[in-house]
Parts: sequence; C-alpha cells; structure tokens
Amino acid sequence: MKRLTLQALKFTYFAGCFWYLFTIPVQAYIDPSAVTYVVQMVAGVLIALGAVLAVFRHKIFAFFRKNKSTKEGQGTTIEFKDVDD
Repeated sequence: MKRLTLQALKFTYFAGCFWYLFTIPVQAYIDPSAVTYVVQMVAGVLIALGAVLAVFRHKIFAFFRKNKSTKEGQGTTIEFKDVDD
C-alpha cells in the first residue's frame, strides 16, 4: 500500500511539472459556434451507435440467449425410448 501511494505521488509530481513546463499561457477565445460543432459531432456519434445497436439488437440478444441456454442445459437432457411389451 505504501509503495502504491509513493508511485501515485511520483506520478502526480511528474505530471504537474510536465504540465507547468510545457503549457503556454494564451489569450484565446472559443467561438460559441465551435462548441456547437463539437456537440453536433458527439450527438452524431451517439445517434449512430444507437442505430447500430437497434439494427443488430436481435442478433446480440440471440447470441446471449444461445450461450445462456447451452450453459444451463448441459447434462439435463433426458431421452425416452418406446419399449413395446
């Protein structure tokens, strides 16, 4: 536990020094329309992922149902033979 804390402290120190030494302070302005583009890109990716999941939903559910039924049903099959007396 002590070693983990020491490693975390070293990493934090290194990251802080790296950030302080290699960042350049600037006077910048982010245009609101640029933020809108970012929001549109994120929304587009989320909508595309939702569409892909909706299209392949049946295949995904069938895959998990198949694995579940084979794991639960192993060794429980009983076969009956017709015996004529």
